[in-house]
Amino acid sequence: MNDLGRVIDEHAKREQRSAADPKLGLGYGYPDGHRLELAQTKSDNKTNVCLSAMEFQKVVRRRRMVRHFTSEPVPMETINEILELAQRSPSAGFSQGCAYVVVADPEVKLKLAKLQGEEDYSAVGFHRWISEAPVAVVACVSEKLYHDRYNEPDKLDEEGKEIEWPTPYWYFDIGASSMVVLLGSVDAGLAAAFSGVFDVRGVKELLGIPEHFHPVGVISIGHGAQDVKSPSLKRGRRPFPDVVHYDRW
Repeated sequence: MNDLGRVIDEHAKREQRSAADPKLGLGYGYPDGHRLELAQTKSDNKTNVCLSAMEFQKVVRRRRMVRHFTSEPVPMETINEILELAQRSPSAGFSQGCAYVVVADPEVKLKLAKLQGEEDYSAVGFHRWISEAPVAVVACVSEKLYHDRYNEPDKLDEEGKEIEWPTPYWYFDIGASSMVVLLGSVDAGLAAAFSGVFDVRGVKELLGIPEHFHPVGVISIGHGAQDVKSPSLKRGRRPFPDVVHYDRW
């Protein structure tokens, strides 16, 4: 069997495993987190086979908030790869005001889960998904770093002043960066869920977060298990024409 044949054979086997695995309907990605994407090009009478990560559309469609995890560990190397991708997210003026605290210590995770209101989630039927996930990634952003950047010479307005911010774009940036983490987790064959931080002071003190950084949320990452879906999903997705408008509203 030639190289192309072996790749196609492996592709078929992985697709079969994917179809047979009921977890895949819950947004977990392929068994090993990747599928084979085949592309043939003719060069010097040779067939080149390109392998890539899971198709982007499939990653997006498989992503959802998974609120239950197995005890299987996640290598820190994988978490670092996901966070390196997050550094590629948009950044106003390349201010790079986003930062993450990776929490893997079980005792610290328990304290973090308490601050995140895990007891309240458990009381209404959800799993203790914040403390049980192997890794919790706390997403933070610094408004100060944006003001610092936009006080640099190339960003001042015609009067030599900082621009008027029509929107606090630091929150846009940390949202975009966090979405990369969520999608990167699916692409790595993992599951993830986001929970907002309400006890900002408590989280900052627990994790030693600098005063000018604001913890926005906690992204729990691990190997997904059958969970309790949010009742909010019953609302359904808004019709496409209600969301997208052309040329004008």
